[in-house]
Amino acid sequence: MRRFRCLLGISLLCIVGMATTVAFAQDNDASQSAPAEHRGRGQFDPTKRTEMLTQRLGLSSDQQSKVLETLKSEQSQMEALRSDSSLSREDRRSKMMDIRKSTNDQVRAILNPDQQKKWDEMQARREQWQGSRGGQTPPTSESPNQNQ
Repeated sequence: MRRFRCLLGISLLCIVGMATTVAFAQDNDASQSAPAEHRGRGQFDPTKRTEMLTQRLGLSSDQQSKVLETLKSEQSQMEALRSDSSLSREDRRSKMMDIRKSTNDQVRAILNPDQQKKWDEMQARREQWQGSRGGQTPPTSESPNQNQ
């Protein structure tokens, strides 16, 4: 009887171990196949960002298409910059900041005066949040520009 209990205990441990391994492997696969808007630090899909800005700023369909193109351009520039291994970390960071500023200026130029006021408030909140968090990306509810 004692031998049976020992064998049963070992069997249960093996089953639990296998189940844990399978669960971990599935979780790992899910994180690797996550959509682009959820991969990496703040790398959000331009479509999702445009939808968020449409909700917050009340973009017209014409503005939506212009903002989407601007954000797609930013995304491709950022991806090219990330893959450029010839740049130092500081140079890459500086160029990323320039791209972000340019994108922010382009988006702002698409907006009407009321939307610009809201945009400026969103930018101010984001900058305030970043200053208090040591440069981390703000949560979705605070950030007008998710790629920061």
